[in-house]
Amino acid sequence: MKIVVIGTGYVGLVTGTCFAEVGIDVVCIDVDTKKIDNLKKGIMPIYEPGLEEMVLRNYEKGRLQFSTNLGENLQDADVAFIAVGTPPGEDGSADLKYVIGVAKEIGSHINGHIVVVTKSTVPVGTAERVKEAVKLELEKRNLQTEFDVASNPEFLKEGAAIEDFLKPDRIVVGVETKRAEDVMRKLYKPFLLNGHPIIFMDVPSAEMTKYAANAMLATKISFMNDIANLCEIMGADVNLVRKGIGSDPRIGNRFIYPGIGYGGSCFPKDVKALIRTANDNGHSMRILQAVEDVNEDQKSVLFNKVSAHFKGDLKGKNFAMWGLSFKPKTDDMREAPSLVIIEKLLHAGANVKAYDPVAMHEAKKDLGEQIEYCKDPNDALIDADALLIVTEWPEFRTPNFKVMGKLMKDKTVFDGRNIYDLEEMKEHGFAYYCIGVNTIKK
Repeated sequence: MKIVVIGTGYVGLVTGTCFAEVGIDVVCIDVDTKKIDNLKKGIMPIYEPGLEEMVLRNYEKGRLQFSTNLGENLQDADVAFIAVGTPPGEDGSADLKYVIGVAKEIGSHINGHIVVVTKSTVPVGTAERVKEAVKLELEKRNLQTEFDVASNPEFLKEGAAIEDFLKPDRIVVGVETKRAEDVMRKLYKPFLLNGHPIIFMDVPSAEMTKYAANAMLATKISFMNDIANLCEIMGADVNLVRKGIGSDPRIGNRFIYPGIGYGGSCFPKDVKALIRTANDNGHSMRILQAVEDVNEDQKSVLFNKVSAHFKGDLKGKNFAMWGLSFKPKTDDMREAPSLVIIEKLLHAGANVKAYDPVAMHEAKKDLGEQIEYCKDPNDALIDADALLIVTEWPEFRTPNFKVMGKLMKDKTVFDGRNIYDLEEMKEHGFAYYCIGVNTIKK
């Protein structure tokens, strides 16, 4: 089989590379000439553990190719994945101009049967719009050729995307015809040998499944953050509450860790888009609106703790920040809580020195030189009035507290991810603030 993947962003590049890894001929297409040239040289546009090695290996073996020419690569392709961006509009709806633009180009070039698959996260009804766009271009060419449109949402976690794709929890595919189902089943056969389930359904249901999954996970996060805030007020310990409810199999222990809000490219955008879709169809997603409201408020929780500790006077204070990306094992800064916290600190007249293992280059695109970027975690601590833990990178979990105390001006830590133990921090003489626990200062 041969497939083309249009879009070499996070979803497209991981999708194309993993298909190539199991022996399928793949061409990844992008309009960005520089990005394509860089990929041919082994320069990745994103950071994802294991991806660079896999791209290089499959490119060298000829199974994975990169091109800016969609037309010539469609001619002998069995499947075309649309994996371009769907940025949120000002009203929260998903902007489908790139998806529809690709659909039109596909219709302008195909001459035989192909399955056109929406891989981008798109609202219910998008596949139908894609089908109409392809048909319109075929009519302009006075060409009658059969094609199918399918929906195949991705469920990749940034930082574990390779593992998620090669060993999926499930594969969801929305189809309209038996022919499309047969093609997609053959395409995914290498991933089914170890019993991973493939679930076929109608196209609108597949489109909704992606949004419903992300909305449910976002709901668990915001629910736990809301509980954490109440725990602080009531004198309860959210870490113990989490263990108490997480042991219930009906609830489970995943996505119930309190923190400073979710970010990234999926949850914020998808929650907003689902709320907007519902509103456009006369339905109010009251729970999801609350999920979004809680999440936006949660991004300010750590700053509020900082402000309270310093009695509202942050002017001239020096803050160390460990972690910038919205989660570990990625350089993704989209909707990262760090951006909100830094903006508030700077507005209050404070100075910020930050360290992140991989995201500082991306952070500079948003923050420029407003903050100082440090070569290692300890460099950020020098003369700091306090340390803020914003992203729970593994290397932050077991620091040398004695060294930390000597480098800092004041031994104060604001832990937005609850990675340290309160009693241990007190033993080392730190004032320690975390999420969902009414901690006592040194």
